[in-house]
Amino acid sequence: MSEERPVSAVLHDILRDVQEMLRAEIRLATVEIRDDVRRAVSSGVWLAAGTAGVVSGWMFLLWTLAYALSTTMPMWAATLVVAVVVGALGATLIMLGIRRIRKIQAGPERTVESVKETLEWIKQPTK
Repeated sequence: MSEERPVSAVLHDILRDVQEMLRAEIRLATVEIRDDVRRAVSSGVWLAAGTAGVVSGWMFLLWTLAYALSTTMPMWAATLVVAVVVGALGATLIMLGIRRIRKIQAGPERTVESVKETLEWIKQPTK
């Protein structure tokens, strides 16, 4: 004799499955967002390093290198050489940080795709 389950038990199982799917989607979104935040912080470090390089470069320009180079060339030429070298280094560091920021995804793409698939599955008629 086949044992049929009551409708309430079936609905209870469906509700439990939907809750578990939602929990899984939330866990996936959390992991993706955490990864994006980690990359954003890392990119911020690169930007800060580049900025510190530029600021330090200006101070270096005003003191040691300008005086050292002025012994072999006019002071204006010595300061120009220092400014170009330090500025190029700082600009390179800033560009590296910007490039890393651009690689960060705006949202949790895998979660969005997974939710879309889940919604399509739920919309399918049952037989």
